[in-house]
Amino acid sequence: MPSLSSKQPPPRIQVQNLRPQIDCGRYPAKQTVGDRVEVTADIFKDGHDQLRAVVRYRRAGSRRWLERPLEALGNDAWAGTFQVSELGRWQFSIEAWVDPYATFVDELDRKIAAEQVDLTGEVSEGEALFGPGELEDWRAAAPELGTKNRPGKACSAVLEVDVEREQARFGSWYELFPRSFGGFAGVERQIPRLAELGFDVLYLPPIHPIGTTNRKGKNNALVAAAADVGSPWAIGGPEGGHDAIHPDLGTLADFDRLVAAGQEHGVEIALDFAIQCSPDHPWLEEHPEWFNRRPDGTLKYAENPPKKYQDIYNVNFDSEDWRGLWDALRDVVVHWCEHGVRAFRVDNPHTKSVPFWEWLIADVRSRFPETIFLAEAFTRPAMMRTLAKIGFSQSYTYFTWKNTKAELVEFVELLRDWSETYRPNFFANTQDILHEYLVEGGRPAFEARLVLAATLSPSYGIYSGYEHCENVPVRAGSEEYLDSEKYETKKRKLDGPLLPLVARLNQIRHAEPALQRFENVRLLETDGEYLFAFAKGRSLVVVVNLDPHLAREDVVHLPPAFGFPPELPVEDLLTGESYRWRTGRNYVGLGPGQSHVLKLAAA
Repeated sequence: MPSLSSKQPPPRIQVQNLRPQIDCGRYPAKQTVGDRVEVTADIFKDGHDQLRAVVRYRRAGSRRWLERPLEALGNDAWAGTFQVSELGRWQFSIEAWVDPYATFVDELDRKIAAEQVDLTGEVSEGEALFGPGELEDWRAAAPELGTKNRPGKACSAVLEVDVEREQARFGSWYELFPRSFGGFAGVERQIPRLAELGFDVLYLPPIHPIGTTNRKGKNNALVAAAADVGSPWAIGGPEGGHDAIHPDLGTLADFDRLVAAGQEHGVEIALDFAIQCSPDHPWLEEHPEWFNRRPDGTLKYAENPPKKYQDIYNVNFDSEDWRGLWDALRDVVVHWCEHGVRAFRVDNPHTKSVPFWEWLIADVRSRFPETIFLAEAFTRPAMMRTLAKIGFSQSYTYFTWKNTKAELVEFVELLRDWSETYRPNFFANTQDILHEYLVEGGRPAFEARLVLAATLSPSYGIYSGYEHCENVPVRAGSEEYLDSEKYETKKRKLDGPLLPLVARLNQIRHAEPALQRFENVRLLETDGEYLFAFAKGRSLVVVVNLDPHLAREDVVHLPPAFGFPPELPVEDLLTGESYRWRTGRNYVGLGPGQSHVLKLAAA
């Protein structure tokens, strides 16, 4: 209800449907440094007055507001942009007002067009507004005068934008287990090769001491042999907990050298942050109140029926000492930030307290604003979106399970709807997920999924072994690898047969800005069910044969809305071959699992 206590009447201008706006302003929209924020709103007023509007914006905490004009698009719709140039929160709002000068000129022009003869009163109004002069003088002066005086001003609510660095939106990730490459020193030797392959981020599973109590053996056996190394996610032992390093990997100084080597070659080190403890973690003795106990007093190990994780315990976010627990977990992240880490892959955040994550991410970024958090959240849509809203930079998705044309179409459209807050990372495989498509399809399946991951999503990743087309499950129908690296050490090398394709895709990704965003994806129609086609912006078209067993032929429809000439040359960036395409129907034939990444010459 408007207030009647003011001496001035309430503003009559309405500002509605302001975007970007997330949950009525409860959460910020997401952008990266250098982006232009696209602002839209419906702005209108009773009567026929001409309006003006600007978007006012500033970095949160700054005293000075900057302004950019909004353009009237017709039918009360307005739009404009402003650029965000620094990390952190930005604020913006809309200010709209009546432009009496434009209103007067518009009304007078309409009366002249209607051949109204007596304009004596109108001339007196014009002289009162503009001073003595002719209509042409007044028309010329109106634009400038209309920006200075702001009668009837109305202001929208102040909304926020969370601005992160580019790596929060775009990057190529590679995952490896350090113990399979000879510890930190061995991983450091791989850094130049990873840089040559075009990877931006090297993600390491937990690097901490591993407990011995209830240690899992090979292939997740409940009883470990004496030589079994255990799962890195069973964090904690006599050597320490989440802020310690497994002695077999090296020392903290060795880790610092690895981070420095990565920085030198443009490869960022990302660490795993898993909030769980082995029975041997120091916190079990130091803070027993942080863990769940059954009524008989025994500790409850982690479960997700039918899965059982006898080698770890979860913390209790409802502990009476929840503040101490929150601080300790935050201190773990800060510790690794102080050693140069600015990216964290967070294990199962959807099973932890959402208010905790919102607090932790904000607290860490207040000290290290460039820190990125990747959510490993395979869960319900509402939770996945909420984690994005409260600060996670990007998230794993259900991409691994979307393999048919119908599944991919539905999946891409869903992610487009989420794109104001949710940034996907299409890992083609993980240490936990070996999909039957890869098991049954062999190398062609690996190639198809690699191209889809690298071109559909600005962020994507592969887990070590993908380049070797490793696809043997522990048993038929299982998504677990036989002889899983989670439970044993392997002898790894960066020499798989898919690496040339990986390198070429990463090279294309860095050269083509259209591949560095998700919201610009547009699905293209094909007649059959095996060729999946999409455009990225107006410069690239990708076509993938989803059938890993047979060559397929189809027609890809390039819609007239692209605005290209009737015929245009295209180049396949994967092979260098050239073709002639046209607006409308285009024949495509592809071998099993093969792809085109086509650059449209007219773009």
